[in-house]
Amino acid sequence: MTTTATQRAPEGALASVPALLARNAVQYANSTAYREKEFGIWQSWTWKQVAAEVEAMALGFLALGMQRGDYVAIIGRNRPALYWSMVAAQRVGAIPVALYQDAVAEEMAYVLEHCGARFAICGDQEQVDKVIEVQETVQGIEQILYLDKRGMRKYDHAKMNWLMDAQTEGRAARSRLEAELTKRTAELTYDSTCIMLYTSGTTGKPKGVVLSNRNIIESAKASAAFDSLTFRDEIVAYLPMAWVGDYIFSVGQAYWVGFCVNCPESATTLMSDLREIGPTYFFSPPRIFETMLTTVMIRMEDASKTKKGLFDRYMALARRVGGAILDGKPVSAADRMNYRLGEVLVYGPLKNTLGLTNIRVAYTAGEAIGPEIFDFYRSLGINLKQLYGQTEASVFITQQPDGEVRSDTVGVPSPGVEVKIADSGEVFYRSPGTFVEYYKNPESTASTKDAEGWVATGDAGFFEEGTGHLRIIDRAKDVGKMADGRLFAPKYVENKLKFFPNILEAVVFGNGRDRCVAFVNIDLAAVGNWAERNNIGYSSYQELAGHPQVLDTIQSHIEEVNASVAQDPMLSGCQIHRFLVLHKELDADDGEMTRTRKVRRAIVADKFADLIDGLYAGADTIATETAVSYEDGRKGVLKATLSLRDAKVFDTAEAQRMAAE
Repeated sequence: MTTTATQRAPEGALASVPALLARNAVQYANSTAYREKEFGIWQSWTWKQVAAEVEAMALGFLALGMQRGDYVAIIGRNRPALYWSMVAAQRVGAIPVALYQDAVAEEMAYVLEHCGARFAICGDQEQVDKVIEVQETVQGIEQILYLDKRGMRKYDHAKMNWLMDAQTEGRAARSRLEAELTKRTAELTYDSTCIMLYTSGTTGKPKGVVLSNRNIIESAKASAAFDSLTFRDEIVAYLPMAWVGDYIFSVGQAYWVGFCVNCPESATTLMSDLREIGPTYFFSPPRIFETMLTTVMIRMEDASKTKKGLFDRYMALARRVGGAILDGKPVSAADRMNYRLGEVLVYGPLKNTLGLTNIRVAYTAGEAIGPEIFDFYRSLGINLKQLYGQTEASVFITQQPDGEVRSDTVGVPSPGVEVKIADSGEVFYRSPGTFVEYYKNPESTASTKDAEGWVATGDAGFFEEGTGHLRIIDRAKDVGKMADGRLFAPKYVENKLKFFPNILEAVVFGNGRDRCVAFVNIDLAAVGNWAERNNIGYSSYQELAGHPQVLDTIQSHIEEVNASVAQDPMLSGCQIHRFLVLHKELDADDGEMTRTRKVRRAIVADKFADLIDGLYAGADTIATETAVSYEDGRKGVLKATLSLRDAKVFDTAEAQRMAAE
């Protein structure tokens, strides 16, 4: 099946992000464009003020010698000035390259070397230190600029500048450099590079994805129309600036429709900042929604018996009718009245606590979300939808239209996107958002995007008959078969496990085997809270993860998931026969996850091969040693003796009978 739409030419001269900014400075001149919370106080900038800030920054870049085609690394948390630096770099004909702020020096060195960055714009001293460290091996960086002055006074500033000083110099040199800036900005076309973003590198080295103005603007235009976004909408920018999801929402759509981008003070203040802003448009990967739900469940465990009873009663009602009410489907008058009462007593206060009271549209993507988690938020009346996308698509491949939202699909092809399913089951797409190329990697470009523009997603899926909705099974490389020929789709089971607040991460193995086994990471916040309430002492994650009562709890969760999985004859082979709780959290610093929190399955399987062998061999315990990285950069070895447990599995008939009862 394919779906096609016609691409339209840009409106007037709106052929670049700087051109959109120039329009917004006139059309939405006094509307708030950015807010940032610093030292507990929100500061605001209008679109007119943002245009002036970006112009001064661009003039400062010219004064520092930034050339057409230069690559400019931008490293830091979500700050208005860092977003402005992206647009300022584009104005002078340079190419911004956003990096993950939590990347270790080695990861940062690879990207800086690969793109050949001449300039690095850093959020604070920590990022500056990383860039200085990698300069021992990366020779191309000629100038470092920083945003936060704290701790920077004693550094050698021969090739280092405060970003605000660069702006001041730009303003002073306006009469001398304005003509050159105007000329360079006018040279930008729809096919000029807008930004380069690196893939997460799940299976190898990250690849530099070149995205043009056409890619970003067409994707922003189509997706904004899909959800009727306007300049009155509000978003909170808190996801990594190096992630394409943040760029399309916080720059692409923000500049296209002119809505306000709010930057929280820090990751630790995000929840309180969310409540203060009350965004109308929200995007989050499943991990954030899972964390929010875990927080709610922990608080309810600590609540009084009366409050807990009220919560359970009205959440049961919400699960039964909340989604139907949200979708405008028939619901009895009595249920509607009870639901309204629940809104006053439970749902409203809960949404306010989460900062989601004003949400008109919310999306989740990045990986599959557990259906129970998805349905929980929709039952509260939050219009949470799923989209399917990737960096190479400028995010959007499919989206869920209002009224057609379900937890088991990712929607229909987004406007302007064509989607087809290959004979192998792999999903392919092409669209105006399709990336230009992988930088310095023609072989990967050719293997991913064919001559007709079709891009291989690497995911396996199919279109539902009748609805036209796409269902993603798993990563194509991860989908396999059990030894008896039944389907092996680990992500399906892992997502069900992660619904439980006690489980942070799960990794299921079984391709080509006669049965499945699993690794589990406990959620330290949730399980730690349980331990405190039950007067169970512990001194570390490792000690808590190995506690017999914790293992009993995890086993009960796995057996509950097995009963659910067994109801599907096609996937019943994915039930977990044996499991262990890992002695450490899977960590990006240890190479076990990407910076976007995706499990590097092959690396985990290789690193913990002895544990997998122990599970399949039927051992009860196993001693292991694991290399780890500490927050201060030190390396160490973690030793542990783990308990390996069996879990009950079900035949399909038994599971279906249990569900009916």
